[in-house]
Amino acid sequence: MPQPKSIIISVIGMPGAGKSIACQHFSQKNIPILRFGDQTDIGVKQQGLPLTEVNERRYREKLRQELGMAAYAIKIEPRINQALKQSPLVILDGLYSWEEYLYLKDKFPQLYLLAIYAQPTIRYQRLTTRKVRPLTLKQARERDINELKNLNKAEPIAMADYLATNNQTPDKLYKQLDDILAIITRLSREK
Repeated sequence: MPQPKSIIISVIGMPGAGKSIACQHFSQKNIPILRFGDQTDIGVKQQGLPLTEVNERRYREKLRQELGMAAYAIKIEPRINQALKQSPLVILDGLYSWEEYLYLKDKFPQLYLLAIYAQPTIRYQRLTTRKVRPLTLKQARERDINELKNLNKAEPIAMADYLATNNQTPDKLYKQLDDILAIITRLSREK
């Protein structure tokens, strides 16, 4: 049987949709996960500053001012190349902007977008009850609008190659993720 070519799957979606649990599920299968947000942590620490919401936001904004809306894709590219040396399959957690997608798709034609969708009311409930940095209903809605308006987040979601819904139990999401992973792996062997 032919070996699969290298594959990159970027897990995308709105806040509270279930991107993190999707990536945790893939991680349990020993698939490397690269978080875009790690770059924020790295950058803030390199500046000798504590990881706070204010410092993280300042770093993100400054990085995008310097490198444009593809900034995080530019920063993560070397880590993707390194990960692909170790594994034929890499998962990206945190691609946001259309510009990030275009940048990475040009560098890695084997990039697939996997959108996780959950109804806004379900997402907002999750965001208001989560243990780490919970949001009020108003904050959750404002975050949605900010990410759509300022991060160009809608375009990658609209252009997703695959869609998994997360309106019910995690097990139902995991089944969809496993099915999608099997399809992508099979298709990569056939190419």
